[in-house]
Amino acid sequence: MGGSQEVATAVEELEEIEQHRLAVCLVSGGMDSCVTAAIANEENDELAFLHVSYKQRTEQREHEAFEAVADYFNVQLRLVISFDHLALIGGSSLTDDQIAVTDADLTSRAIPSSYVPFRNAHLLATAVSWGEALNASAIYIGAVAEDSSGYPDCRPEFYAAFQQAIDTGTKPETHLTIRTPVIEMKKSEIVRKGLELGAPLHLTWSCYRESERACGNCDSCALRLRAFREAGATDPIPYLLDSSRVAY
Repeated sequence: MGGSQEVATAVEELEEIEQHRLAVCLVSGGMDSCVTAAIANEENDELAFLHVSYKQRTEQREHEAFEAVADYFNVQLRLVISFDHLALIGGSSLTDDQIAVTDADLTSRAIPSSYVPFRNAHLLATAVSWGEALNASAIYIGAVAEDSSGYPDCRPEFYAAFQQAIDTGTKPETHLTIRTPVIEMKKSEIVRKGLELGAPLHLTWSCYRESERACGNCDSCALRLRAFREAGATDPIPYLLDSSRVAY
């Protein structure tokens, strides 16, 4: 009788292990990835946070935001990777001091100078490698289609194509699904979702230029300020300018 109980217990424990949902979440330290992390936290049993630095202008400030968000969600599994080669490759105002970070023009459909060539492919590839090693079930990334006119690697079709690459290039027993829970949301909807979930938006950093007080004029600041305004909320991070008077 005791042997049967031991077998039943072992089966239950094995089922619990198999049902344990572990997800890798790419966390830049910005607003979109923070809200994505909050969603991932609701949908999984355990999170592994991945942060990638690539010699961007606000590298240290973004890393500080990442650690603060990870602390907030009590994430134990953390991996910080340095992609210095993206700065060596160049082609972006975020990594090349010779290229100016332009002021925002939210009506423009052109790819902005802040685009880092094919960056999200590098990020996803690393997340998949780590996710496969951890036996994770999902990769979360805070891509937003609203940005896709500027950033081609934020388009839904990019992630569909990358999912095919994952399915083809990993072990047969690996089942990793890319999750982009905010990709169809407007930025204002992301703010509202973050507030609804209690995401620590006050710990995030989005500015492309500054690390003490956000500039308020780069693309990222402009999108963020407009999002909070449309959501009827106040952005909790400090700005060089009075954010209530910046017209976006």
